[in-house]
Parts: sequence; C-alpha cells; structure tokens
Amino acid sequence: MSKNGFLVVISGPSGGGKGTVVRRVREMMPALALSVSATTRLPRTGEEDGREYYFLDRDAFEEMVAREEMLEYTTYCGNYYGTPKKEAQRILASGKNMILEIEVDGAAQVKRLYPNAVSIMLIPPTIEEMRQRLLGRGTEPIETVEKRLERAAEEIQLASGYDYVVINQRDGIEACATQICEIIHAEGARAFRMADEIEAFLL
Repeated sequence: MSKNGFLVVISGPSGGGKGTVVRRVREMMPALALSVSATTRLPRTGEEDGREYYFLDRDAFEEMVAREEMLEYTTYCGNYYGTPKKEAQRILASGKNMILEIEVDGAAQVKRLYPNAVSIMLIPPTIEEMRQRLLGRGTEPIETVEKRLERAAEEIQLASGYDYVVINQRDGIEACATQICEIIHAEGARAFRMADEIEAFLL
C-alpha cells in the first residue's frame, strides 16, 4: 500500500522572495509536486488555463467555495485565489509530497484541514532589505510599497505559529532553498510518517 504524501506550505510577506525560492526548491527536488491554483483574475500574456492557474469567473469560484471544494482561498487586489481540494487530494494520494506557496490566511486554513502539514515562513533579513527589494521592482508607487510593508509586519507577527522560519538573505537563494530541502527531507523521516516502514520491519 502506497502511503500518502504530505503538504509543505511556504508563506511570507511580499518581497520575501517566495516565488524564486520555491522554483529553486522544485529544481532541487523534482519529485515535489506543485498544485495548480485557481483564480478569478484574467490570464496574463502567455498564461494558459490549467498550467499557471485554473482561470474561473467569480460565480464559479464562489460555487466551489460553497461546495467546500477549496483547500484554501483568499482575496487579493479584488480577485480570488485558491487551491482546489480535489487537485491536492489527487497529488497526495499518489504518494507525492506537495508544496503550496500561499498567503498566511491560506496557510492557517490548510493547517486546520491538514494538521501534519509542514509550514514554513519565509522572511527577508530586515524590513529595510524588504523595502529595497520592493522598490527595486519599480512596478508600484511608494504608497503601495509602504502598504505592503505594513502588511508584512502583520504577517511576520504570525511567524511563531509556523513550524519553521527561514530567512532569505540577500543573494542567498541557494542557501535558502537548500535549508528548505533539508527541512522537507527531515520531515519525511518523522517517526509517524515512517509507520509503514516500521510495521514492515516488524512483520
């Protein structure tokens, strides 16, 4: 009997480098699955339905929420984002571990449904470093950046509720991704996750 995989939740403030780190982690651990999220925002140039996201209209998304078909969901900039529960269940049942890059409220929802999920808060080394990263993007006015920084402070206050906190140092993507891979490897060897192997040995 194949055992189920487990969930790895990565969250943290905007400017913490989550997307870049998660991409590197998946390069280092190719067997680690990434579920396709659903959203109500419009596709960007080059995006395809079912690859980057499942693109849904607002009514369809809200119907999935009403039917409890979302593992987690949140709203951001007027649009819904969420993880279809069926997609996650399919991946975990196949025995693969799955990584989710989601906001802190979504992470809390996942933990309620999957208490054994591994939660990791990814944060920049300082608030000033985060400010410089956001300003360096050059995509948002200073007022928006300041709002993101205020939100970041609120999110980081929730870090004590996570299983792990990893600091993404400047130019430290490789070290950060390596640390997360080590956490995932260690979590896979937790005694309760090795129950089948222990039982097989004793037979």
